[in-house]
Amino acid sequence: MRKLDIFNHIWPKPFFDALIDHIGEMTDITRRSGDVPMMTDLDRRFEVMDMFGPDYQQVLSLASPPLEKLCNPDKALELSRIGSDSLADLCQKYPERFPAFIGTAPMSNPDAVVEESRRAIEDLGASGMQIFTNVSGKPLDLPEFDPFFDYMAKSGKPVWLHPARGANFTDYLTEKESEYEIWWTFGWPYETSAAMARLVFSGVFDRHPGLNVITHHAGGMVPYFEGRVGPGWDQMGARTSNKDLAAVRKALKRPHLEYFKDFYADTATFGSRKAIEHAIEFFGEDHVVFASDAPFDPEAGPMYIRETIRILEELDVSEATRAKLFHGNTERLLGLKG
Repeated sequence: MRKLDIFNHIWPKPFFDALIDHIGEMTDITRRSGDVPMMTDLDRRFEVMDMFGPDYQQVLSLASPPLEKLCNPDKALELSRIGSDSLADLCQKYPERFPAFIGTAPMSNPDAVVEESRRAIEDLGASGMQIFTNVSGKPLDLPEFDPFFDYMAKSGKPVWLHPARGANFTDYLTEKESEYEIWWTFGWPYETSAAMARLVFSGVFDRHPGLNVITHHAGGMVPYFEGRVGPGWDQMGARTSNKDLAAVRKALKRPHLEYFKDFYADTATFGSRKAIEHAIEFFGEDHVVFASDAPFDPEAGPMYIRETIRILEELDVSEATRAKLFHGNTERLLGLKG
């Protein structure tokens, strides 16, 4: 059965060279990415992919961190263009391995982000654009980002939503940085959930019908807190006296929980069967897509792919549903041939 890995990461050589030329020595999350051989070594990536047979394919995307964390808006645009160009080249050279790629939207450059997204999708053939859950600390529902979502809705291509949070997001107000990498373990799922909520309640989906958003790591915290997200938020406004939040909820065209269920979720859950099962229960079998988050695992690539495939193969679902999860939903969403 075809296995389309929709959310995994790579730094193609032209992009990696430009990145290192700009930042010099790698630190923190760039070091985490750069130290993984599969991230920059194409031969190692092929070696890993071959472990899972000719039916295993990857939809390519750039790895963290967000471009705006590393450079100013003009440089972010330049790196975005180099990234999309080099990903497109890999897809052209190795179509049997890489049937599609995702452009990275330079969200810190609002004057250029729509045109660069158009170039990546319409000129280079990108299957969508990757953004992060905040833009240098700014929420995604600010008016300056609305033209991007408008274009993406009209393009018919999805947005990949990747969490972004660092140690400077503290666990407690009295501290200067997050301890024990809590910013990553719990912070990233929170980031995803918060961004989803901001998009829903700000009316982004009402203003841009047809917008599709793929959430990383099975939709963050949302599926696990369905009771709080659904009935709990039915009481929005009862806990807040300085704003009329009940009016916010009532202004939506549909019940707010329906919007959350309209997101797509991937299966990149670090080998958690229950997380995948819960994502399927919450978002539905038509809105869950296979992803491994390769190459970020203890064996630098193979384990998360292997464990995610194993979980999906062992799920108590019909073969038709399994086919949707592995490739069918992605083919439909991205407009790829089966």
